[in-house]
Amino acid sequence: MSISITQLGEARRALEEPLFADLAGDIGISFEFFPPKSEKMEAQLWDAVRTLEPLAPDFVSVTYGAGGSTRERTHATVARIQRETSMNAAAHLTCVEATKAEIDQVAEEYWAAGVRHIVALRGDMPTLGQPYQPHPGGYENAAALVAGLTRLHPFEISVAAYPECHPESGGHDADLDNLKRKLDAGASRAITQFFFSPEAYFRFRDRVAAAGITAQILPGILPVSNVAQTRKFAGACGAEIPAWMDRLFEGLDDHPAARQLVAATIAAEMCRRLYAGGVKDFHFYTLNRAELAYAICHMLGVRAKPAAEVAAA
Repeated sequence: MSISITQLGEARRALEEPLFADLAGDIGISFEFFPPKSEKMEAQLWDAVRTLEPLAPDFVSVTYGAGGSTRERTHATVARIQRETSMNAAAHLTCVEATKAEIDQVAEEYWAAGVRHIVALRGDMPTLGQPYQPHPGGYENAAALVAGLTRLHPFEISVAAYPECHPESGGHDADLDNLKRKLDAGASRAITQFFFSPEAYFRFRDRVAAAGITAQILPGILPVSNVAQTRKFAGACGAEIPAWMDRLFEGLDDHPAARQLVAATIAAEMCRRLYAGGVKDFHFYTLNRAELAYAICHMLGVRAKPAAEVAAA
């Protein structure tokens, strides 16, 4: 990993002083939510949205279920965030089980609702573990989807990246080739799948730079609130859960408050080490809960802005 003199000084400071002492708050943040399935979940989502809004994120994104299973709920959530909050909403859109015309129609509806940012993904099949099959009349992959979206409107487009290699990619080189195709097709940034060690991100950043890719690679941060669920997520996307992290959560299944404190500590320390390595932008997978992401942002120096300032942003 290539580190500048400034970063070496920052790394030394991170080791010699309290990790979070007087950080400048000079980071950019963004958050991911998922569309709610019930009234109770909707209330939880909007509590999270309103709690995180004063932190003035660069954008917030809303996921899209396998096979387009949450299409209407995703659209309703994105449109409401765009309409009722000060935040820029980004809509996830996938290639799975839909024709080009159907996907284009969804994109047109987003544009009409004032949504200008799309997170363009290949997507996963509805059945867990089922190999990906392009729809006969659809976009064959994320790069084709990006190209299709750019033909419709001048969307801002984010795509996915995999620091530890996508399970289906065939290796790091194939992963990087795919990422480059998506960026060359018109995407402006990549958001990484979650990872649990700064080294995983730094190694990936070096591979990206060596491949001549200059676009922003936004690290995706997942504060672990549910260990079993995280193991399931990690298995599906190729992320490694370190043994030490597994051990830290042992015995906490019946202690949710303690589990939250451990989760915040692990994720915040990783973000601090990423910051020491020059990372100034973070994307948080919130799972529709605000507390962990809010606490980590606070430790990184981000402070809530007054309501009037947020409204004017």
